[in-house]
Amino acid sequence: MKLSKVSAVVTAIILIMSSHTLSAQKFLFYLHGAIMEGQKGNAVSPYFGEYHYDSIVDTFRNSGFTVMSEIRKANTNIADYARHVTAEIDSLMKQGVKANDITVIGASKGALIAMYVSTFVKNRDVNFVFLAACNDGNFSAFPDIQFYGNILSIYEKSDDIGESCIRFKNKASSTIDHYKEIEINTGLQHGFLFRPLPQWVTPATNWANGKYE
Repeated sequence: MKLSKVSAVVTAIILIMSSHTLSAQKFLFYLHGAIMEGQKGNAVSPYFGEYHYDSIVDTFRNSGFTVMSEIRKANTNIADYARHVTAEIDSLMKQGVKANDITVIGASKGALIAMYVSTFVKNRDVNFVFLAACNDGNFSAFPDIQFYGNILSIYEKSDDIGESCIRFKNKASSTIDHYKEIEINTGLQHGFLFRPLPQWVTPATNWANGKYE
């Protein structure tokens, strides 16, 4: 089976690093929004402008994380890709990486994938950041999602797509160790997640570093 870019990176890391070196790393999976699927460069929305994918990935890498990310194929199946990321996380933990040194950050459709990763991994120590994915429609459409882990939900006040994740949180209160929601107000609607704005990058980075308050 052909490895994806993420699989290839994880495999290379495991081959090169000793278990001791691996366990000293902080790993961050970044899952982009749907507009980037099938693209060979940064996508451009007529409403929100350019999706600064490379800049977002570089921002997290420059913050000291080993970043796992790739541009997904067009029309990627949410649950299937979540299983793929889950396998990568399981592989890292088998090599000695601590669960709380692994963070999955998803934006929009990427956040839905991340929500399924949380459901599949079922580890209360892994960190998750969901950007603009929760709404009543998704709560009804994806009834099998069950949050596990340390969950940070970030949404934009002017966005009519991403809203509070409180209904998902209430459903899974016994499987969440830390939970926090942040409403930001940039006026950029759903486009806030198209660029590495400090309003969401800073709390996401803090969360990945175990700063849950």
